[in-house]
Amino acid sequence: MPIDLDKALSAEPTVRDVTWTRRDVLLYHLSLGAGAHADSDPELRYTFERDLQVLPTFAMVAGQGVSDGDREALPMSMPGIDIDLRRILHAGQSLTVHRPLPASGAAQVSSRVANVWDKGKAAVVEMEQAATDGDGTPLWTTTMQIWARGEGGFGGEPGPDAPWSAPEREPDAVLRSPTTPQTALLYRLNGDLNPLHADPEFAAMAGFERPILHGLATYGLVAKAIVDGLLDGDAGRLVSLSVRFAGSLHPGQTISTSVWRDGDALLLTAVCPERDGGPVLTHGRAVVR
Repeated sequence: MPIDLDKALSAEPTVRDVTWTRRDVLLYHLSLGAGAHADSDPELRYTFERDLQVLPTFAMVAGQGVSDGDREALPMSMPGIDIDLRRILHAGQSLTVHRPLPASGAAQVSSRVANVWDKGKAAVVEMEQAATDGDGTPLWTTTMQIWARGEGGFGGEPGPDAPWSAPEREPDAVLRSPTTPQTALLYRLNGDLNPLHADPEFAAMAGFERPILHGLATYGLVAKAIVDGLLDGDAGRLVSLSVRFAGSLHPGQTISTSVWRDGDALLLTAVCPERDGGPVLTHGRAVVR
């Protein structure tokens, strides 16, 4: 169905209530490789209920966990937009947490289509979410960009340019995030059941050699690397993280993230060594306490 720009942008926000438990948080951390070397470091701050801290990027999956094994992935459908999952890719993500997330809790999440940009051969759908607790106190806000192949040409604006380049000096740190062949299979249990990340036949129909890792899994892996490598393992110090997804990653490959300090901000870019340094993330910026 063609994109109906006016309908998409004028629609009232959708509001839903979400809850999560320590089990959901533990699964999220395990899906990002926490405790992978439990014989030498079980990473109890991520993998054990006592004194459990929460990576801020958990906000992206809070309340979405899979409890029914027969649940199916749904098309990307909202007012004015109905897109086949085979046509979409995650293009960018930003997240700001307004206070450290509790290990179990509830929130009200408001979602809306903020912009739809016409790129000619594709559309970029920009979705915003805001979450508050029971008292109306802000918990987190997010903006997600979805690249929808073949959905452009509807006469919309192309959107703003966002030039970006890495600083012309050696990075202050290079962080390594390995994945395993089962990383995507674990990560999808957080709620993203797009078969692109599990089914080789579906991945081939979408134009990929084999299933690819979720963009939000890459996002979470980089957040964990920043917390562990630069913030003394304190997840509460990571306030925000924004990135553009620049290339796909296959489960089992590695993320190498270069980081430059810029005051209270960190600038970053990530590549895949197994793809000869092919880009994974660009336009990266984190704000830390």
